[in-house]
Amino acid sequence: MKAIRRFTVRPVLPDPLQPLSDLARNLRWSWHTETCELFQAVDPEIRRTAECDPVRLLGAVSAGRLAELALDEQFLRRLAEVSADLRDYLDGPRWYQEQLAQGAELPAAVAYFSPEFGVTAALPQYSGGLGILAGDHLKASSDLGVPLIAVGLLYRHGYFRQSLSRDGWQQEHYPVLDPNELPLTLIREADGTPSRVVLALPGGRSLHAHIWQAQVGRVPLLMLDSDVEENAPGEREVTDRLYGGGSEHRLLQEMLLGIGGVRAVRTYCRLTGHPAPEVFHTNEGHAGFLGLERIRELSGTGLDFDSAVESVRAGTVFTTHTPVPAGIDRFDRELVARHFGDDGELPGVGVERILQLGVETHPGGEPEVFNMAVMGLRLAQRANGVSTLHGSVSREMFAGLWPGFDAAEVPITSVTNGVHAPTWVAPEILRLRKGYGGTPGRWDSAADVPDRELWDLRRALRGQVVTEVRERLYASWRIRGAEAAELGWIDSVLDPDVLTIGFARRVPSYKRLTLMLRDRDRLRELLLHPTRPIQIVVAGKAHPADDGGKRLVRELVRFSDDPRVRHRIVFLPDYGMAMARKLYPGCDVWLNNPLRPLEACGTSGMKAALNGCLNLSVLDGWWDEWFEPDFGWAIPTADGLAMDEDRRDDLEAGALYELIEDRVAPRFYDRGGEGLPERWIEMVRRTLGTLGPKVLADRMVSEYVERLYAPAAIAQRALDPGTARQLADWKARVRAAWPRVAVDHVEAVAPNAAGGSAELGSTLVLRVRIALGVLEPADVEVQAVAGRVDAADGISDAQVFPLKPAGGQDLEGRWLYDGPLALDRTGPYGYTVRVLPAHPLLATSAELGLVALPMESMGDGAGLLMR
Repeated sequence: MKAIRRFTVRPVLPDPLQPLSDLARNLRWSWHTETCELFQAVDPEIRRTAECDPVRLLGAVSAGRLAELALDEQFLRRLAEVSADLRDYLDGPRWYQEQLAQGAELPAAVAYFSPEFGVTAALPQYSGGLGILAGDHLKASSDLGVPLIAVGLLYRHGYFRQSLSRDGWQQEHYPVLDPNELPLTLIREADGTPSRVVLALPGGRSLHAHIWQAQVGRVPLLMLDSDVEENAPGEREVTDRLYGGGSEHRLLQEMLLGIGGVRAVRTYCRLTGHPAPEVFHTNEGHAGFLGLERIRELSGTGLDFDSAVESVRAGTVFTTHTPVPAGIDRFDRELVARHFGDDGELPGVGVERILQLGVETHPGGEPEVFNMAVMGLRLAQRANGVSTLHGSVSREMFAGLWPGFDAAEVPITSVTNGVHAPTWVAPEILRLRKGYGGTPGRWDSAADVPDRELWDLRRALRGQVVTEVRERLYASWRIRGAEAAELGWIDSVLDPDVLTIGFARRVPSYKRLTLMLRDRDRLRELLLHPTRPIQIVVAGKAHPADDGGKRLVRELVRFSDDPRVRHRIVFLPDYGMAMARKLYPGCDVWLNNPLRPLEACGTSGMKAALNGCLNLSVLDGWWDEWFEPDFGWAIPTADGLAMDEDRRDDLEAGALYELIEDRVAPRFYDRGGEGLPERWIEMVRRTLGTLGPKVLADRMVSEYVERLYAPAAIAQRALDPGTARQLADWKARVRAAWPRVAVDHVEAVAPNAAGGSAELGSTLVLRVRIALGVLEPADVEVQAVAGRVDAADGISDAQVFPLKPAGGQDLEGRWLYDGPLALDRTGPYGYTVRVLPAHPLLATSAELGLVALPMESMGDGAGLLMR
């Protein structure tokens, strides 16, 4: 029989065991080994079936076992030690507090918004890299003491659980998640009633949401839940699934995340006394509506729209994770308009002003589309990509927002992602490092580990992944309909002494799950090589609506089902954090072969590297900037613009096979006198000791603090209401006057120049005449931009030289500027002159997207040939 109602019966812990409740409710246990081991000791058998979830474990343990533990002095001593350690972790000063003590000007608090968070498998609120990155951001912020408040949605069905049909087709399952069975606490008002946020919807309807809190170390994670009784059935389903539903469903999710999220932060700060955030960080465009809610708040204080925009921009950081326009959320303008204005959310804020924030201005942009990333960039004074290469790709992709500027000058920087080592490093690796003097901040201890010990550990970890794979593969085949009697072959799947390659990630087409299958005969030869075989473990989920991705999964599954190779290549369904934590340490090589440059960062290879796994990857994302032959191998790519897609895949697959056959496998199997692969072990050692420190989330978060959060907080403090009005008025005046700004005349005096050439080390003296209309010299800066030129006179490797006013206006009202131009490089050389807006509160001179250039060719002086 099926129950008509479900509820949770909570255990009553004996008084000596009460600290277990606090330990279970703080997700620090998900990365703190001692806490995990303590819960393991509560009931080892239940712990194995509770999927590493202390809340579920405590709900299942018997009263008799709890009474027994309450009298166990050894367990109580361990409990006291772990509890004291958590208190010290939560209350003691950390890196952030040390920076404050040294006089650093840092924000009182930062609000961090993301549509998904991958903190632990016990809280399945993530689909892939974006969510895992967000979870690692919270954990590293907690470790560093950064006063972060995180905001997301609570999806009652999570993303989805994946299984396979008999013929290998992906099947999706959506289990119902009960918040009362998760490590969450419902935020309540002082009178005990649940706190809630409310959004106005068209037609007089309302969207209500409760606020659940997960505690991630020191960081509160607020999660909005629309499955509440006050909502109509349609509104209750707004937070049903991650990335589910149609356009309006997604729009409502993103309104709740952004607008409702700001209101949830205000509620949390009111109830707890937590400092109000000075900086708001938008992790991808899904939460971009938070800027509109903050504009509404400021409009209530008397600020006009434009002044409120300036104030909001000053304290906002926007991170884009998307390398292609197709990956950005875009809504029909009419749909957005229907949900805002006097009949929806944000009454009093003009709908046309809202719509203008999302207008696409790049070539090919669609006028009837509202672009969430474009709005995010317009409402953030600081923006970044997530690797050096992705920063460059993002500047190209969004250059249309800054017309007249070369892509290199588009104000989007980059902070390369990192991963949270305590979450992803195997306990065996941590113990080995600790045994040789390693600490959380010291990774060079790998240099002291003897070859034999390091190799034996790598083999042991490989053996663990073999066991894990066999268990998961058996379970998968049972779900696919196989009988136990026909699955004896699984006992021989994989070999702990064979080179093991891992490939696990989401399955969009650009990640090329099936590139390894381009030449199946050659792949079989690699898998079945008589002396240097390889084995491959593959996992990944396709989006439920992506039939193309599902076909790729089926293609891979059908190949791996072949009795000739099924002991050497496997596909494991339901990839998630729990599986990933086993795969990274147990693989020897981590494979990544996306279409370059479509991998924004790709952090799975970072997690593998922290465990001594070598990377075999296309030079994309983070691997493009940190690849060295000491750490792994770079797969050559065919990047020609006119390259046929099939031809490109054939070439790159061929390069992959060649690398494995000629370089990777021989190095793994090349054994010295003691039977050890000495060159391989040295690569593992260099990966652990040299690459490891670069890929840490601590490094990433400290960069966000120093390069983005701190400047945003300073800018926010400088923009009081009066200053915000002045800045908005100044921008309006400059924009109105800019059509009359012009570079009228440029002349150059070049000592020792002859016949269009000049000598290296000489200096040009530029004299420029500028028309400013009603503007003053204080409103602008005049620059010479110089560098090598190509056949079309395009300037590359540009340098900027400021030009200064040389007296007042001439008889025609033009302003005179001059300055030196040092000639410090040889070859074809050229320059131009430009005028830009200038104001002390601008983050960059490109901020307004305004530039005035010479109307005509400069004639003599351009394209000098340097000797």
